[in-house]
Amino acid sequence: MAVAPTRAEALSLFRSLLRTARQFSDYNIREYTRRRTVDAFRENRVLGDAVAAAAAFADGKKQLEVAKRQAVVYSLYAPKAKSIMEMKLQ
Repeated sequence: MAVAPTRAEALSLFRSLLRTARQFSDYNIREYTRRRTVDAFRENRVLGDAVAAAAAFADGKKQLEVAKRQAVVYSLYAPKAKSIMEMKLQ
């Protein structure tokens, strides 16, 4: 039987995903990762079944590992110019 993650574990995963999202140099990828994280946690907030909650938590851990690997790859090939969304108006 699967044990549902505690609130502290879920919040830790959430913060880790958001921290990893901040590591992307590309604005579009960074915002997509942040938005996807928030949406997934909102969607899974209502899970009452321990098995479903454990499965969603395990999926979140896998997504965290993927995001960490992708952040490293994107840092190696960071764009030279900033996105128009990142430029400050002067």
